[in-house]
Amino acid sequence: MHSEWSWDAPLASMERSCARAVELGLPAIAFTEHLDHTVWRIDLDGPYASDHLSSVADPDGVLTPPAFDAAGYLDTIERCRHRFPGLRILTGLELGEPHRHAGQCTRILAVGRFERLLGSLHTLPDRGSFAEPWGIYPHRDAHEVVREYLAGVAEMVAASDMFSVLAHIDYPVRSWPAGSAGPFDPAAFEEEFRYALRATAESGRALEINTRLPLHATLLTWWREEGGDAVTFGSDAHLPEYVGRGFADAARMAEAHGFRPGRSPYDCWGRAH
Repeated sequence: MHSEWSWDAPLASMERSCARAVELGLPAIAFTEHLDHTVWRIDLDGPYASDHLSSVADPDGVLTPPAFDAAGYLDTIERCRHRFPGLRILTGLELGEPHRHAGQCTRILAVGRFERLLGSLHTLPDRGSFAEPWGIYPHRDAHEVVREYLAGVAEMVAASDMFSVLAHIDYPVRSWPAGSAGPFDPAAFEEEFRYALRATAESGRALEINTRLPLHATLLTWWREEGGDAVTFGSDAHLPEYVGRGFADAARMAEAHGFRPGRSPYDCWGRAH
């Protein structure tokens, strides 16, 4: 999940998130903070804009992610480890488009030890700049956007070796325009999903089951069929009250698809043989 050290989580708190994890009886928690360098454009009047995003963007809607304070983050990790000795607290980063920003990512990774590294694709080229899917759907065919996104995932996997977990492969589904495009049906993108999943599996990476939006069970079926060996669970929470959100359902789905817990509570879940 994310803490106050993620630029888009101003109301988050690492300490309160750790306290919530202890309250829930979780044995471990990982703070995979956003590390973003892509400058993109947002619709300041769009349905997915927020006061915080608007405050970070300039008046024209150009958003430059603030720099990540790696030293401050690592200091807070150590304070929380001291305060919550019974909770395993993992360091981590969610590397946004690391294949586009290898140099910047490398410099941050050199600051300290980051135990859980996710790779994520948030933006696509659009009108001479970049934009998130929700900013592209209004002026492009939604099916084309998803296909381009999945091709971009495969490109990121092939071009970067900095991360071990692919985050939210279904990211465009969060803002899918059902009103104009109809209900989202993964079968319409089976070839593209399988291609991205196969590339991820062949690279030896794990697939994140992101519970911010429940992962469609079909995608987990395809992941296993394409050779995927491991999954992780991510609440993608930006608020302490969402620690562990949806994990029970996600774990049941993973078990139903033949994945089992690792040796420790913070290991990836592996394929049962």
